[in-house]
Amino acid sequence: MQAWAIPAALLGFFESRVAGCCSSTNPTFFYHHLPLILPLSRLSPISVLPRSSSRFPSVRVQFSAGENGHISQEESGGSAMEEAREAIIDILREYGASEEDTRMIALNSPQYLDMIVGNVRELDEHSLWSSWGRGSDAEEGGDDIASLSFREKVRCMAKSKRDGGLFPFLESLGIRHSSAMLIARYLASEKLPDLIDKVKFVKEMLFSSSESILVIGKNARRMMMHLSIFIDDDIQETLAFFEKMEARHGGLSMLDQGDAYFPHLIESFPRLLLLSVEYHLKPLADFLVLVGVPIASIRIVLLLYPPIIFYDIENDIKSSLDVLKKAGFDKDIGKILIKYPWFLSSSVQKNYDKIVEFFTGRKVPKASVDLAIRSWPHILGCSTHKMNSIVVQFGQLGVYARRLVPVITSSPQLLLRKPDEFLQVVSFLKHFGFDAITIGRILSRCPEIFAASVDDTLQRKVNILTDFGISRNYLPRVIRKYPELLLLDVNTTLLPRMRYLMDIGLSKKEVSSMISRFSPLLGYSIEAVFKPKLEFLLTNMQKPLKEIVEYPRYFSYSLDKKIKPRFWVLKSRNITCSLKDMLGKNNEEFAAEYMGIGRLLVPPAPIPPEDNQ
Repeated sequence: MQAWAIPAALLGFFESRVAGCCSSTNPTFFYHHLPLILPLSRLSPISVLPRSSSRFPSVRVQFSAGENGHISQEESGGSAMEEAREAIIDILREYGASEEDTRMIALNSPQYLDMIVGNVRELDEHSLWSSWGRGSDAEEGGDDIASLSFREKVRCMAKSKRDGGLFPFLESLGIRHSSAMLIARYLASEKLPDLIDKVKFVKEMLFSSSESILVIGKNARRMMMHLSIFIDDDIQETLAFFEKMEARHGGLSMLDQGDAYFPHLIESFPRLLLLSVEYHLKPLADFLVLVGVPIASIRIVLLLYPPIIFYDIENDIKSSLDVLKKAGFDKDIGKILIKYPWFLSSSVQKNYDKIVEFFTGRKVPKASVDLAIRSWPHILGCSTHKMNSIVVQFGQLGVYARRLVPVITSSPQLLLRKPDEFLQVVSFLKHFGFDAITIGRILSRCPEIFAASVDDTLQRKVNILTDFGISRNYLPRVIRKYPELLLLDVNTTLLPRMRYLMDIGLSKKEVSSMISRFSPLLGYSIEAVFKPKLEFLLTNMQKPLKEIVEYPRYFSYSLDKKIKPRFWVLKSRNITCSLKDMLGKNNEEFAAEYMGIGRLLVPPAPIPPEDNQ
């Protein structure tokens, strides 16, 4: 090994640090810096070893015997730390931890280990064991400890902390060093084996399933974003927990990633570790299952609303759920708790009454309000003042009173929409020449459009239609006749249906013409509608494809209830006519035209897209 000379400048720096450290009587002074400030009288040349994968320094320092002979051996950083770790393992065993748990804790509490080793080395270097023994709770006097082995000194130092092994255990869970110290004091009455078992049970509740991957974090953000009411202490604590995680790398996405969030949960709610497993945690889990929360979804409820963990089942949870039962949500309690467990908070329950009163004053039945809450319970956290701003926008489009019912029941999330976001969709539709009344009709028919993004969803569909060949002059007609097409999935619905019509032999121009004439065509299922009706057209009716180009509405009629009956009537009379003449007439007109009678009971009504079988 090559010895390295220490520059004079560094020698001066070390000497100044040593002078300051030696004057300290604090046995816990900057132990992290001890390798840099060892007295130079004891330091022989430093040998630089090859870098290893160990987290400990790969620098070996050779010590000569000091005045008191405290350090007379050559120590390797790695071997010393291993001895120290074994000493910690011995103590954890004494506290009652299992062999497996002791090693897990010792291997995953590096800062605790560094602290203990640093304290020991400090006392060794400055011959302070005698004063430490007199002023400490050590089992042996300082002079006796000074003569012990390094491992035994570590053991004595660790036992003097009197933390019952809780400190290293908390650090092994991923809790920050500073927080672990505070929480260990808070849990001083807990025994290490009991705490280990408690943590294992809580983790089992929280990590028993991965079904909620990429769900919890997203819902947590949504709950925070739409909250606009005065909040109570429980929601405030929950928000503090969320915000603490959001400030960390990974943010709220950690809620969906294994146990990454567990240290933050304990730091925010340390009293969780004081709860009884048998008398509180297990009964809570059983009760949630009883009210309809699947075992795999318990973690969602607990992580979205941690205060529920401390609720009394009889006095807190059941009384809160009575409100849901009175609203007729008996069968949906589990679903609502998974979507919006904040309903259990007092502030949200008070807001429920305000929301019902708000819509009752606008002639919306309570049953419709409850239906909206059942499908989108996040509106429970929205103030009626904020909700009114969007309802006013509805009214300007002629949607008010009972016309609100289809809007809030099919798309209750619109009540959480910001007015400027809503007006972006209104402006988008006005661009096609629609007036306020027409836009209001579209809102009543397909409110989901007004919850969509203009750039990412609506404009994209328009671009696909125009790129395919739909004339911009026909777009207003296409959208007015079937506004739902603006919500169709491009890759699984819109393009496949266009391609299918071309695959059967139609040209792009012909398909464009069909869409321009009858845009609901894009809403029909290929398997349930297109294929069986085309097969009947070509095989039984023996008509050419140009017939559906001229009359694409053919696909809107029921095959069994209208197309087949009318075709067989015409065939029996050797009558040949176009699809429009056969299907476009009502029952009376068809009977008079082709049967010479005034009435024939044949169902005339077209079937809407997707429902047409």
